Amino acid sequence: MPVNPLADGGSLNEEVLEKYIRAGRIAAKVRDEIGRVVREGMPLIEICETAESMIREMGGSPAFPCNISVNEVAAHYTSPPNDKRVVPEGALVKIDVGVHVNGYIADTATTVCFNPEYEGMVHAAEKALEAAIKIMHPGIMVSRVSSEIQTIIERHGFKPISNLSGHEVGRYMIHAGKSIPNVSHFSIERMRPGSVYAIEPFVTLREAVGRVEDSPEKYIFRLTKLKASLKSVEARNLLKIIEGNFRTLPFAERWLRNLYKEDDSYKRGLLELLSSKCLMAYPVFIEASRRPVAQAEHTIYVGSKEIIVLT
Repeated sequence: MPVNPLADGGSLNEEVLEKYIRAGRIAAKVRDEIGRVVREGMPLIEICETAESMIREMGGSPAFPCNISVNEVAAHYTSPPNDKRVVPEGALVKIDVGVHVNGYIADTATTVCFNPEYEGMVHAAEKALEAAIKIMHPGIMVSRVSSEIQTIIERHGFKPISNLSGHEVGRYMIHAGKSIPNVSHFSIERMRPGSVYAIEPFVTLREAVGRVEDSPEKYIFRLTKLKASLKSVEARNLLKIIEGNFRTLPFAERWLRNLYKEDDSYKRGLLELLSSKCLMAYPVFIEASRRPVAQAEHTIYVGSKEIIVLT
C-alpha cells in the first residue's frame, strides 16, 4: 500500500521524512564536492556528468539535470550532448543539483566565484538564504519570508531577481504548490506544517534590471501528458522510455542519448513529442540586462513544531 505522507498533526510520516533526509544529505555532499572541484576552463558537461554520477553512486537519483548557469545565465542551463562550453575566466558559476529518493526531492545550489568583484553578490545570496531560514516556522506567512530575502539582499547593496522564486516541493514534482518569491508581495499564504520548500535567493547588481527573460536555448525537458495521437513508432517508444525512467521529473537530452547507447535515433521522436505537447522544454533564463547573477538554495521541511534544513 502507498505510504500516507502526512502523519497526525501535519507532520510527514517518518518513513517519508527519512527519504527526504537521505536525499538532502546526498544533495548537500554533491553540492559541496562539485563546488570544490570546479575550475576555470573546465568543460560544463564534465561538471554536469560528474554531479549526476555522484548522486547515483551515493544511492540517490538525479531529480533534474545538474544546472550549470554561468554569469548572466540565471537558471536552466545543462549541457546538451557534445557540449563544448567551458567555465570562462573570471566567471560566476551557479551549480544547482537535485536528488530524489523514491520521488522525495531535495534541491540545493551554490555559487562558485572566480571574480573578486562579484564575491559580495555571492555573500548576499548566502546571507539572504540564512536570514530567511532563521525566521521560518510553521504557519509563517510566505510574504514575510520574501520580504526578509529582499531586505537582506538590498542591505548588502544588490538587487533580487523579481521573477525567480523558491517553491514548494512535492513527490516527483520539483515545483509543486506555493511559490516563495524573492521580493516583497501581498499574499495570505502560509507555510504549512508537513510541507517541503526550496528557498533560493537570486541576486544581481543594483543597476541591473533584476528580472530574467527566456533564451531560445532549451536543454531540459519534462513529461506533461501521456495520451496523444503520435504518428511515429519512434515517438511512441520514446514516450514509454521517458515515462518509465523519469516520470514527471525533468530530464536532459544527454540522458536520452545514454539510454540509446549514443545512437541519435531518438531525435525524431523527441521533436514529435515536443510538437504534440507530450513534453515541455525549459528555456534557459538570462538576466534581462545581461548582468551576472548569484544564487544560494536549501530545501527545508516544515514540521508541526520545527523546521529541518534538509540540504
